[in-house]
Amino acid sequence: MSVSLSGATRIYVIIGDPIAQVKAPAGLTAALQSRGHDAIVVPMQVAPGHVDGFIAAMGPVKNLDGIIVTVPHKFAASRHCATLTDRARFLGANNMIRRRPDGSWHGDMLDGVSFLTAMRRAGRDPAGQRVLHVGAGGAGRAIALALAEAGASDLAIHDQDTARRDELVAQLHRAGWPAARAGTDDPSEADIVVNATPAGMGSGDPPPVDLSRLSSAMHVGDVITVPEVTPLLAHARSLGCTTQTGIDMFDAQLDLMVDFLKG
Repeated sequence: MSVSLSGATRIYVIIGDPIAQVKAPAGLTAALQSRGHDAIVVPMQVAPGHVDGFIAAMGPVKNLDGIIVTVPHKFAASRHCATLTDRARFLGANNMIRRRPDGSWHGDMLDGVSFLTAMRRAGRDPAGQRVLHVGAGGAGRAIALALAEAGASDLAIHDQDTARRDELVAQLHRAGWPAARAGTDDPSEADIVVNATPAGMGSGDPPPVDLSRLSSAMHVGDVITVPEVTPLLAHARSLGCTTQTGIDMFDAQLDLMVDFLKG
């Protein structure tokens, strides 16, 4: 990708820890430039203990127009936003921040809607489906909300942190989605299986669900981008399941990201 830079180029940064696995710098830069925006996305690895100071320091940088936020900073980023979309406010997390005319930050959370778009592109709609959803972190919360809004008939949520899982279930119940409930790592009763955790990013990671209980009729989705085909997805494909990757989710999110950043 050839990128033309000048003093007029607008800057966006993407922050995370780790950061080497993210695809946004190249993909989002290309998407911005293809739509006529003189802009570049720069990756920055920021440790959790420094994220508040980093975002505060970005405030006075006048040619920096936004921040893309990845693991583990999606909850912390919300603290720095003067305004949030309804879904970001509900979730208490966001993955996109753009500068408002007065210099303050406005945030949104696009993980849920982009995961749902990727699922539909793969030929599966969660309406009326039984879902095992693993992960109640920032992305996991957003995807669980999107699945509930889309009409999943049974939304079993599993997380190693049971308190975090139970808080998400209770929050969805309060918002009017009774299909949410506490689940386990057993996918045998599910039509759709979702991994919204880092499990599978490392070579020695345990699987997020009991692989022996998957069956060919299921649809299996993962949020991990590196490796693109996680052990979970490789096993699902060997059984004949339909699948979606973290790259599919990222591709679905690109246009949404540009729309938000330039909105």
